[in-house]
Amino acid sequence: MRTLCLRLLLVSTVCLLAAPTLRSVAADAPDDPRAHQFDFWLGDWDLTWKGGSGTNTITREYDGAVIMEHFVGQPSIPLNGMSVSVFNRKTGKWNQTWVDNQGGYLDFVGGFSDGKMILQRHATISDRDILQRMVWSDITADSLEWSWERSEDDGGSWKPQWKIHYRRKSK
Repeated sequence: MRTLCLRLLLVSTVCLLAAPTLRSVAADAPDDPRAHQFDFWLGDWDLTWKGGSGTNTITREYDGAVIMEHFVGQPSIPLNGMSVSVFNRKTGKWNQTWVDNQGGYLDFVGGFSDGKMILQRHATISDRDILQRMVWSDITADSLEWSWERSEDDGGSWKPQWKIHYRRKSK
């Protein structure tokens, strides 16, 4: 019992000492203009793609430091998922983690340039190393295009795998 109490005291002390540092990093992040590069994505969206439709809701959470996505693929596909995206001030890049109801876990890194948000990752499929990326493009106040792409030549060329048209839901 005494060992447990000492461990709890140690963990509590470490958390209390780290809390001011963690708060200052999170509080500073939204002040960086680059931390708002994903603001175009915020809102409620109707999605359409070849042979299907779904919805996506994007919100800003945790004192504005996290962009949270809630994707619903029904009625067209049985895929539901969510992502969390944060701007990493140390690297100057966006990081996104995706998880879904099919056990999927994907992690991406990237940024906004030339009117597009591009996040990519390395993956191994059928013992082949490839790159995968998501591209948000043709961004307007009420619509955008999203594309899931794959490269088998280290980014020399990209093949679209899935294209989704976003249309902002009317209020």
